[in-house]
Amino acid sequence: MSDCLIVTVAGGLCTLTLNRPDKRNALNGDMFAALNAALDTIEADESIACVILRGAGKAFCAGADLGGVGTGSGGASSGGPHANQKVIERLANLPVPTVAAIHGTCFTGGLELALGCDVLIADRSARFADTHGKWGFVGTWGISQRLPRRIGLMQAKTMMFTSRIVDADEALGMGLVWQVVDEGALDQTVALFAAQVIANSAHTNRSVKRLLLDTEAMALRDALAHEAENYEGMAPDFRERLAAFAKKN
Repeated sequence: MSDCLIVTVAGGLCTLTLNRPDKRNALNGDMFAALNAALDTIEADESIACVILRGAGKAFCAGADLGGVGTGSGGASSGGPHANQKVIERLANLPVPTVAAIHGTCFTGGLELALGCDVLIADRSARFADTHGKWGFVGTWGISQRLPRRIGLMQAKTMMFTSRIVDADEALGMGLVWQVVDEGALDQTVALFAAQVIANSAHTNRSVKRLLLDTEAMALRDALAHEAENYEGMAPDFRERLAAFAKKN
């Protein structure tokens, strides 16, 4: 695996750490290639029950590497103009719950990457922005679709039309993040949340995530029918879970 991404797997948890701290983890072709390879690993390993995405150093991710824009290396992948969007789509469609642990800068492409995760948790140093307009770019990694679905159309428009910076508390208020914690408490908070996810039935979590992904754009009537038709049954260990509960009580 490339040095620009650190991948650790232990106890059902996979942690992906963006590792270009000197560039505030700016995204380039190597980073996307490493992420794509890590997603292969996650999809193939059924022991993984939760994924954390975080950044090394002082920031989560500053976005695409502007130093390479126009030279072919600024966030570019070898798989064509929409290859990076496909990597983020793969992240969003992982079968297990995913958590973005955000501190410092989370701008533009970094925000698009974070929005590919199910749950965003931030500390009070976190700052969010979509700066495509500042540079005359147009986002192609999903921000025009995922951001309004996360925070509502008008809120998304204010961010995209102005490139304004949103601090952690405002991000919490608009529903961009699920929780904000004090600086220094992010790792512990995310680890606790991941432990709660992993303690839950992996079968249940995978089934629920699949249903949520499949029915996101459906009308309620159609979604309920889909839920009924695609019921996957009880987890293989449900009897053991019930027995453990009964013994404890």
